[in-house]
Amino acid sequence: MNKPVKAEIISIGTELLRGEIADTNAVYLASQLHLIGIEVQRLTTSGDDIKMLAQVFRQALKRSSVVITTGGLGPTQDDLTREAVAIVLDEKLFMDEELETQLKVTFARMGREMPPSNLQQAMRISSAVSLTNLRGTAPGLWIDKNDKVIIIMPGPPREMLPMWQNEVLPRLKTRFPGGIILARTIKTFAIQEAKVGELIHEFFEVDNPVTGIYTKPDGIQVRLIANGNNALQLLDAAEKKLKENLAPYVWGTDNDTLPGIIGQVLSNRGMSLATMEDFSGGLLGHIITDSDISSQFYRGGIVANSNLTELGLGIPVVLIERNRGTSGEAAEVMALCIKEKLSTDFGLSITGVFQNRELANQSDIVFIGIADASGTKSWQQQFMMNRADSKERAAVAALFRLRQRLIERNLLNYVK
Repeated sequence: MNKPVKAEIISIGTELLRGEIADTNAVYLASQLHLIGIEVQRLTTSGDDIKMLAQVFRQALKRSSVVITTGGLGPTQDDLTREAVAIVLDEKLFMDEELETQLKVTFARMGREMPPSNLQQAMRISSAVSLTNLRGTAPGLWIDKNDKVIIIMPGPPREMLPMWQNEVLPRLKTRFPGGIILARTIKTFAIQEAKVGELIHEFFEVDNPVTGIYTKPDGIQVRLIANGNNALQLLDAAEKKLKENLAPYVWGTDNDTLPGIIGQVLSNRGMSLATMEDFSGGLLGHIITDSDISSQFYRGGIVANSNLTELGLGIPVVLIERNRGTSGEAAEVMALCIKEKLSTDFGLSITGVFQNRELANQSDIVFIGIADASGTKSWQQQFMMNRADSKERAAVAALFRLRQRLIERNLLNYVK
């Protein structure tokens, strides 16, 4: 195996240092680079200061063969990435007439007048090749000089992601061939991280594939990374063994999503789903509609955030008054109510109560209800976390319970 190429990722922007926005770019790029045999050895965040930026670039170039930056390509005075690179490489920035024309065409297409300050986005150094930005006005730059590759991309993820996929990734594969690494992710639910580790302990004694365990909102994930000419065979064999060890907890692999799997089952059978939720604040419906095929099976949902709303929808007053409307019985009635109102095959509901965050060891109590042709069923769950996380976990738990119901009715197998 070839020696891994060393890389560093530099995230640029004072707003990152202040915690005003989350740096999702670095996480994404780090996850992608190792798949093409490039090893990330450092992540750095720098403010919008020209001296600081230049120093960060100099240090990164001493350590790594590939330096990737995001941010600092805007039209304002504190967007200094181009200037910092020019200083470090001892080159002069100049106005690229072709980029200038492209900028003007972009603004004209949007029906807007281009501010003069945007012209700085058409500046580059002679050793740089521009990278097309499909979602914004700032082109990226690819620089291959002195056996070092510098890749400069915009900060907004909606601009960075397509540039990475369409412009940068193909160039990197050509520039550093022969380092392809394959990966696979096995997704589990209803099992703790420690238990997963115990069931697959033998995999940690093997160097190829390398095994890692990660906690995600939709369960514990096991990631396998293999290299070499027989990487695919190694992954297939490891996946088979992992699924044997972890059955029946495995629910998907790689890019599988809960709403995607559930939606495919319902769509293929011409079945439909509706939701009612008063704990998760619409998050259940939001997650479901993340599926590209949601319109084929999801009729819609109601966020019943008050007693008056629930009464208006037909929930009996006795259930609302009892336990503040939070019970397994209430969840089942909610599920049946939305199923009947929207004439669907399945009704899925969430109801619950948030506990006092100032009290220790207090868990949010959640009830999930399902109604279908076989009747109604409910489950109680507890979450000891912050409000936002409890809402997300409740929505994900509801989808897992729906998946469980599909399995009980022989509409879905345990392992894909």
